[in-house]
Amino acid sequence: MNRNVFWVFGVLQSLSLAAVIYLLFTSLNEIKGSAVIGPDTHVVLSVAFPLFLLLVEYTIYTKK
Repeated sequence: MNRNVFWVFGVLQSLSLAAVIYLLFTSLNEIKGSAVIGPDTHVVLSVAFPLFLLLVEYTIYTKK
């Protein structure tokens, strides 16, 4: 049961973090008027960082 709870809230946390990062860089692009970072870097940061965080949290969670 605890593992299911971890996956539910871990995935929700990662999705919300990905959305925040994506919206942050989108708003920075709108404020500046041009691209702060490229669109490929924008997507990679929005996906890779939350997935890495989920992997680290899972590793810590399974050690207990």
